[in-house]
Amino acid sequence: MSETGNRLRKLLESPNFDPQTYVKQLSQQSDGDRDLQEHRQKIQNLADETAQNLKKNVYKNYRQFIETAKEISYLESEMYQLSHILTEQKSIMESITQALLSTDKDETSKEMQAAFPKETEEVKQRALTSLLEKVEGAKNIMDIPGRHLVYNGDLFEFDVDNMSPIQKVHAFLMNDCLLIATWLPNRRGTVKYKYSDLYDLESFAVVNVKDNPPMKDMFKILMFPDSRIFQAENSKVKKEWLEILDETKKNKVSKDRHKKEEEAPTSPIRSEVSTNPFDLEDEDPADAEESAELGIEWIQELPEDLDVCIAQRDFEGAVDLLDKLNEYLKDQPSTQKVKELRSKVDERVRQLTEVLVFELSPDRSLRGGPKATRRAVSQLIRLGQSTKACELFLKNRAAAVQTAIRQLRIEGATLLYIHKLCNIFFTSLLETAKEFEMDFAGNTGCYSAFVVWSRSAMKMFVDAFSKQVFDSKESLSTAAECVKVAKEHCQQLTEIGLDLTFMLQSLLVKDIRAALQSQKDIIIEATKHRNSEEMWRRMNLMTPEALAKLMEEMHSCGISFQQYTGDGCWVNLSYTMVAFTKQMMSFLEEGLKLYFPELHMVLLESLREIILVAVQHVDYSLRCEQDPEKKSFILQNVTFLHDTVLPVVERRFEESVGKPAKQLQDLRKSTRQVRVNPDSTTSLV
Repeated sequence: MSETGNRLRKLLESPNFDPQTYVKQLSQQSDGDRDLQEHRQKIQNLADETAQNLKKNVYKNYRQFIETAKEISYLESEMYQLSHILTEQKSIMESITQALLSTDKDETSKEMQAAFPKETEEVKQRALTSLLEKVEGAKNIMDIPGRHLVYNGDLFEFDVDNMSPIQKVHAFLMNDCLLIATWLPNRRGTVKYKYSDLYDLESFAVVNVKDNPPMKDMFKILMFPDSRIFQAENSKVKKEWLEILDETKKNKVSKDRHKKEEEAPTSPIRSEVSTNPFDLEDEDPADAEESAELGIEWIQELPEDLDVCIAQRDFEGAVDLLDKLNEYLKDQPSTQKVKELRSKVDERVRQLTEVLVFELSPDRSLRGGPKATRRAVSQLIRLGQSTKACELFLKNRAAAVQTAIRQLRIEGATLLYIHKLCNIFFTSLLETAKEFEMDFAGNTGCYSAFVVWSRSAMKMFVDAFSKQVFDSKESLSTAAECVKVAKEHCQQLTEIGLDLTFMLQSLLVKDIRAALQSQKDIIIEATKHRNSEEMWRRMNLMTPEALAKLMEEMHSCGISFQQYTGDGCWVNLSYTMVAFTKQMMSFLEEGLKLYFPELHMVLLESLREIILVAVQHVDYSLRCEQDPEKKSFILQNVTFLHDTVLPVVERRFEESVGKPAKQLQDLRKSTRQVRVNPDSTTSLV
């Protein structure tokens, strides 16, 4: 750039540059229109140079843009995995916190009992009665004998979905239930609250909610499938609620267990009155054994532990508990108590199954790939739901493949798009197959479902493939390259024992047949058009380079062309015959790339019809031509077609297909008749 251009660039790049002032000074200093035009040209040259430099920088950094995008994609995947790990760590930390709270609660309870004497049942019942008088609609709460107040206080209830405040409530914790009452806006006398809900202590689980300012001092009560969130006044009150709720629930379980143990010895008293001498031996030990079987603490707390595992998404822990219970009850008699326990557990199994089914639903994130479904699938299989797990796994992967294909950008170049499409589809299919084999290794009955799914997935792929390749009327050469790419990717599946080549061929055969017939019609029409203008003159290529190029093209097709070249740049063949040979050999090569056994006769008949057009043309020309010199030239073209072109077509077809082309051999015999008896009046059909 000149010194003037550099000064102009520095002036325009200066931070204090003012366009209006610059234009005003330039107008004052210029002598006329010519100076302004020259200055305008300088600025335009500078703008063009800047744009060119910008383009060069974009091209130079284009690879860096691509690499950066890939790194961002990898980082996104790692962040997703990290989020999953943090969620699991959070669940573990909450479990540890609950355990520590339980330990502190036991120590606090012992200290409280040592510091304060235990209140009598009558005092507690009177306190509960006096409080319930303030609750509208709670008159029947005291109908249960032995029910007394343990703890009460004000709480704020929040919406579970959006964490917005709903209302202020007052909770009454009793020794066997929890009463929730809402505040009355218009108080009437001593009545302050209105009865809302009453929950049995065995029907819900209490879960601590981690503080997330401004949402803090909260805990959740789970009554599957519903849940409610409450906020305490401060962290101290929240801790008291958690400790006392847990202590009360354990006291109730312990009390129920002791009650059952005390009821067991009562049956011998009745047996003494009975006249049956076998009552003592048959009935009493069974009842005592039943109480001993189900009186273990972990069995009593099992339904609640399952609720907590489901709430914390500890699916493995929940299934481990179920396996432990089934192993314990495997050799036990089917008593009434066992049936009741199984009924409670079956409800939790149903809830756990629903959560696992939701984990595998296509509505969930599909970014984790097939491995992201392994956790839910393995637990469903352990629950005996292998068929459902197989169905949901395959639906999830079908949605992932469909989403990936839909998000693929349609490029201008069809072959580039097909490369990307095949890479995405067959890689996903291969990963899905490997994951399926790993997850369902012991369930051979599910493999047939995978084969059916593979066919539907292949149909989805072929729909997208055909829409881009065949519906857009691409050339036969492009279609052949695209089909070749799809075949090569399909062969990769054989490394895991999955061969879908036949399925791919059967789905593509209709479109390929139509493409071959369409290209055949185009070649026939073009040949007929050239035949109508045939002058039977030698071909002059004008330059040695053009002749060398033609000879190279013929050599690549397997045709010996040296003997048909003349002096200089002349070729001893007509333009029509040369153009026909190039077009037909190209059709042959592209057709062989697309060849399936189902397309054998289609390709063979197409070649026969194309060759027949040329044979009929030379036959007609020989019968009509009167000039001996031109007739000799026509015979030379017939010799080229019979001795050089057709043998190459037959040999190339047989080498690729493995079968002789009988129809083409018969057609060559007819050209021999034309060459031997050029004056025959018999027309070729």
